[in-house]
Amino acid sequence: MSEDAITLHPVILAGGSGTRLWPLSREYHPKQFLPLMGPLSMVQETVSRLDGREGAAAPVIVCNKAHRFLVVDQMRDLGKRPLAVIVEPVGRNTAPALTLAALRLADLDPGPGGDPVMLVMPADHVILDRRAFHSAVDVGAHLAENGWTVTFGVAPSGPETGYGYIRQGGVIEEASNRTESGHRPPTGRRADSAVARAAARRVAAFVEKPDLDTAREYVESGEYLWNSGIFMMRVSVWLSELGRHRPDIARACGVANSNGHVDGDFYRPGLTEFIACPIDSIDYAVMERVGSPANDRKVSASPGYAVVPLDAGWSDIGEWSALWEQREQDTDGNVVQGDVYAQATENSLLIARHRLLATVGLRDVVVVETPDAVLVAAKDRVQGVKDIVERLKAGGRTEHEVHRKVHRPWGTYEIVDAGDGFQVKRLTVNARAALSLQVHHRRAEHWVVVRGMARVTKGEEVFLLKENESTFVPKGVTHRLENPDDEPLEIIEIQTGGYLEEDDIVRFQDDYNRH
Repeated sequence: MSEDAITLHPVILAGGSGTRLWPLSREYHPKQFLPLMGPLSMVQETVSRLDGREGAAAPVIVCNKAHRFLVVDQMRDLGKRPLAVIVEPVGRNTAPALTLAALRLADLDPGPGGDPVMLVMPADHVILDRRAFHSAVDVGAHLAENGWTVTFGVAPSGPETGYGYIRQGGVIEEASNRTESGHRPPTGRRADSAVARAAARRVAAFVEKPDLDTAREYVESGEYLWNSGIFMMRVSVWLSELGRHRPDIARACGVANSNGHVDGDFYRPGLTEFIACPIDSIDYAVMERVGSPANDRKVSASPGYAVVPLDAGWSDIGEWSALWEQREQDTDGNVVQGDVYAQATENSLLIARHRLLATVGLRDVVVVETPDAVLVAAKDRVQGVKDIVERLKAGGRTEHEVHRKVHRPWGTYEIVDAGDGFQVKRLTVNARAALSLQVHHRRAEHWVVVRGMARVTKGEEVFLLKENESTFVPKGVTHRLENPDDEPLEIIEIQTGGYLEEDDIVRFQDDYNRH
């Protein structure tokens, strides 16, 4: 590694729910785990964002407990091994999540000095120009190494009310001197790129989402940038600044981290202690207090807060219209994914995931088809999708939680059909994977092997099933399904009984430490 390359430790915040991108994004499979912009999921894109830059360390990923196996599986598919996967027992927003990551990095003590520079990135944002991103990161890295808290600001393209804003202060000479005095960026990037030449500035203020008139004033003034939600600072600086502004969060996370434990691929903070942690975002807890007279009277160990201009095709894909804007459009202005026939349709987002989608005579619409739900919305009204999700929750429905295909650490299952007293599933068990040794007290199961070979435990029996063979597991009988082969195993499972919900399960042994 060249002497100029500063080692960065990516911290990926992957705990969001992405309700505005329903029905593709669901509570148990949210947008950061979906391939919205290409073959890679958004979290995979985020983890890969520093590829090609010298000094990029293995990431620390903070996620919800329901998504922990998705994280591990998608990192394995990417050929990457995180330094740590921190599992939040409950969601407490981004300030506690970042604090857990900083404390874990301090415990692991990676790299020289034991006070690494963190590059904090949400898992569900888009960066189209990776080279420009690296250039901006290089500018910020030198400031962060010297104790600054760095954020990245995007020049606003309009008066957006859904983003926070950063009011720029004076130029930071330290940053401009480092780039203009011959600093050589890592191999393959030009020191004279537009972003590298752009001087970092002090942050005069962070401003949370304004109303429309105020947003217009911000844009017209030329003094404001959108807050990208990407930050960079040393571990010690974050912990010090959080202790200044929110000592209650710092204490709670410190105790939760101290009482945590390693669980296979995961690190689990103390459950009771983390539940007691206050809920707050990075912006509210720390950033928006910059410039506050009450807080400026406190002594800070940091030289200050800096903003680096970021011109790299950034978007947070906060709603369907943003995805339409970011994806390449055809000659009619449409973005099309899947099996779609569009006739006399313009400026629309059309996504088919399960069957043929045909449109005639539409303009400026969003149509998203999934096996169990279809969204049709005017493109300028997609903000209302979040309200649909709330209505689904209030109505006791499940379409906001899971897809018909549900991911498990051993593979997937998909509900094929269901009715009074029965349910049919298609199970795909990964190579060398196994379901837990379990029992159901209110349902029986009939298994038919469609492809591959299954090892079945049923009571005291253990036997193999080949293609077109089947077995019946009465309720109350301990059983297990395993795939002993190197190819996926496909099973049709017919469940019968008066109660067919997933909570009718008692596990005796599980390879994934599930209770």
